[in-house]
Amino acid sequence: MAKDFEASKPIYIQITEKIFQRIIRGELKPGEKLPSVREMAVQSGVNPNTVQRSYAEMERMGVVETKRGQGTFVIERESIVDELKHSMQIEVIGQFVKSMEELGFTKQQMVSGLKNFLEEGEQGEH
Repeated sequence: MAKDFEASKPIYIQITEKIFQRIIRGELKPGEKLPSVREMAVQSGVNPNTVQRSYAEMERMGVVETKRGQGTFVIERESIVDELKHSMQIEVIGQFVKSMEELGFTKQQMVSGLKNFLEEGEQGEH
């Protein structure tokens, strides 16, 4: 994991989001063990308490479970990937819309701009 963190968002939330992204991409599968708190802290360059807070938050959300003496595991529920994809999609779209509104764009301008961007991107790939 990168040691680069945004100043605008708490680090424990950023660690949580990075783990969610790994689950969505299939790098971490349901039932798979996460690195220990200490190991994740070293990888991330943060205090172990920050990682523990991330793990506790993910457990509260029902994404991971801690098995005493064994570690923390991605919950063994296949639908968790779809749920994470959907919630992260909503979050990213929400951030995009908020940023565009702050710049003064209307909903129609956002839709047409996104459509143009996607069409140009597809043309550029061929």
